Amino acid sequence: MGVDTSNIGFTPARQHRRLPIVYSREEIRVIISKLKGVYCLQVKLMYGTGLRCAELLSLRVKDIDFGSNNVFVRGGKDNKDRTTILPQGLIPDLRTQIQQVEITHAWDIANGYGDVYMPDVLERKYPSAARTTAWQFLFPASRVRPCPRSDVIRRHHLHPSALAKQLRRAVQESGINKPPRAHAFRHSFATHLLEVGYDLRTIQELLGHADISATEIYTHVVNRGSKGVLSPTDRL
Repeated sequence: MGVDTSNIGFTPARQHRRLPIVYSREEIRVIISKLKGVYCLQVKLMYGTGLRCAELLSLRVKDIDFGSNNVFVRGGKDNKDRTTILPQGLIPDLRTQIQQVEITHAWDIANGYGDVYMPDVLERKYPSAARTTAWQFLFPASRVRPCPRSDVIRRHHLHPSALAKQLRRAVQESGINKPPRAHAFRHSFATHLLEVGYDLRTIQELLGHADISATEIYTHVVNRGSKGVLSPTDRL
C-alpha cells in the first residue's frame, strides 16, 4: 500500500482489430432470396442503411421519415442519435409494414393493451405517447408479454434471436462459406459504398462512427478488382 507506481511505464495492451465479414452483392442477393416476410425486409434495411441489428429492432414507426428520405437512429451506440439514408426501393414494403403495425396496435388497444415501452424521461414528459402509433416498434413481437422492468403487459420488438435463426438458415441454404452474421450487412453497406466511390467521411457519418479510423477498416476489404488493381500474376 502507498507504493508510487507512476514511473512503471505501463501501457495497456491494444485490442487487435479484426477485419469485418463482408458479403458480396451476389451473396446478398442470394441470401435475401431465401428470406421471407418481415425477416427479408429487416435484412434489406440493414444492408440498405448500415444499421446495427439492435438499432434496426429499436426503430419506431416515427423514425421512418418518407418526407426527408431519412431513417432516424435514436440512442444508437454510445447513446448517440443520427440519421441514415432511406432506401427508395424499400418504401412500398415499409409502408406496408407500418400498416401492419397499425392493425396490430389497434388489436392491442381493443384488448386492453397498447402501451409501448418508453424511455423514462420521455415517459414522464409525454405520458400519452406510449399509446400512439408513432411510438410503436416498427418490428413488433408476435405477442404481448410482461415488461421485465415493470411487469406491465406490453408488445416489445422482435427478439434478435428470431432474425439470427432465419439468417443462419438462409446462409446455409445459400451455400455461402461465410459466418451468418447480421452485422455483416452493415459491413457490406460500408464496403460497397466505398467501392462505388463514396468518401470515408460520408460513410463515417452514415455509420455513426466517432472516429474515422473505425471507418478506414473497410479500405482493407474492398473489391480490389473493381478498383482496377490487378495482381502481377494476372498480367502474365
